[in-house]
Amino acid sequence: MQAVVYHRYRPPGVVTLSDVPKPVPAPNEVLIRIHATTVSTGDWRARSLQMPPGFGLLGRLVFGLLGPRQPILGTELSGIIEAVGSSVTKFKAGDEVFAFPGEAYGCHAEYRTMGEDGPIALKPASLSHPEAASLSFGGITALGFLRDKGGIKSGDKVLVVGASGAVGSAAVQLARHFGATVTGVCSAGNSELVRSLGAVRVIDYRTVDFATSGETWDIILDTTGTVTTVSPSMRFSVRSRSRRPRGSCR
Repeated sequence: MQAVVYHRYRPPGVVTLSDVPKPVPAPNEVLIRIHATTVSTGDWRARSLQMPPGFGLLGRLVFGLLGPRQPILGTELSGIIEAVGSSVTKFKAGDEVFAFPGEAYGCHAEYRTMGEDGPIALKPASLSHPEAASLSFGGITALGFLRDKGGIKSGDKVLVVGASGAVGSAAVQLARHFGATVTGVCSAGNSELVRSLGAVRVIDYRTVDFATSGETWDIILDTTGTVTTVSPSMRFSVRSRSRRPRGSCR
């Protein structure tokens, strides 16, 4: 099969189209013919090794010290199951599915195997393959921060920085689902989109610095990693409602 691979880090030119062995499903796996995938910030980080200050060595330990441990990028996919392992009961050949291998990557290829108990589900008939493929990265990332790390609950005030991106747009919708009041931070050009997703207020980051406004939130989800100035009084107000810290989730 063909796949887009890379064997060294840095510029986009290291990525090439190559022939690689077609995977064979284990007894508990399904083989998916991929119809759509995405290029995410996760792919960019893994390919370029551009990390926040102080995380360079950690990046190499995660992705490969001397070169990429996983040469095929791609964190999410949508496609059709071509074959199933001998013990698979949840899926059958011909099922349309979408899946999220996440940090295991491997989706920039014609085929990928997935464990039937992994992050894989039947694709809603109302969604195209490109639409389904674009859901998982933002949705699963936002859910992990809001629910598992932020402990979100109904009535919370939530600020989403980067509210129009993949993670941010999912975070706005999920926060509203949990009953929170959401403020989104994005550019003015995306304000109506963010409002349509459920934000009751939108802040244009180019004209307003939320960190110095004196306003407080129960959870601040910074999806961009660009928030560097938060006053001590804001930090205290954000965290004071709970014995467990619930501040900025990055």
